[in-house]
Amino acid sequence: MPKKERGLGRGLDALFSAGIDNDSLDIVELDTDVIIARQEQPRRNFDQESLQELAESLKEHGVLQPILVREKDDGYELIAGERRWRAAKLAGLPTIPAVVRKLDDLQVAEISLIENLQREDLTPVEEAQAYRLMMERFHYTQENLAQKIGKSRAHIANTLRIMNLPPSIIEMIDARKISAGHARAILAYGGEQEQLAAAQEIISAGLSVREAERRVKNKKTVQEFVFEKPPEVVDLEERLQKFFGTKVEMNTLHKGGKIEITYYNDEDLERIIELLNI
Repeated sequence: MPKKERGLGRGLDALFSAGIDNDSLDIVELDTDVIIARQEQPRRNFDQESLQELAESLKEHGVLQPILVREKDDGYELIAGERRWRAAKLAGLPTIPAVVRKLDDLQVAEISLIENLQREDLTPVEEAQAYRLMMERFHYTQENLAQKIGKSRAHIANTLRIMNLPPSIIEMIDARKISAGHARAILAYGGEQEQLAAAQEIISAGLSVREAERRVKNKKTVQEFVFEKPPEVVDLEERLQKFFGTKVEMNTLHKGGKIEITYYNDEDLERIIELLNI
């Protein structure tokens, strides 16, 4: 049974500002071994050297800020504070202070994402995957998500675009070898081979984001340089996607542009044609 304590609530304000009642917080001491990591936690990479430093601090001062968990199966699922929990286990601490809450899957996903974004713990790839999860699983629009987490819709749209890069480049971003700004510059290259060559050049030459963007603009084969879609274009894309019930992408050129509507089979195509009334 967890042992109840009080008074360790500092630092949880940011988490409970997501709309969860923060009255009468009860802090309990949980065995570190009965806590399981959340599988859909946005953050996947933990720096071992940093964890070891935190573990040493916890040995001396203890855990000053509780983690957030919910009961699940025969244990407790970790919602926020995974780095502290990992460091506590590394330090050999038998227990850790925790707040136990009854939360649904959507609340858990929101809190976990907000915590990591506020602390800037996520790589751009982890951030993009978290956004995609919220949109696919919980049916968030980019606008809903922007309002929820305090980011611009353009930021979310451009972060999601990173996932269109080849897997090898995504690994480079995840390993922090290139930044999100570099990734947006690389996206301006049309073909996968050009994108890979650009990524390797950025790393080998140590190019800054501005230098990478200048290289893109100097390439004769590149005819279109769109690093951020205007909010009105993103809004129109979302409206078209809702109307057609499928992926719709707008690409603006120097004069005019094009709208791409995705269909997955003949029946899907017939449905879209009916909507167009042609």
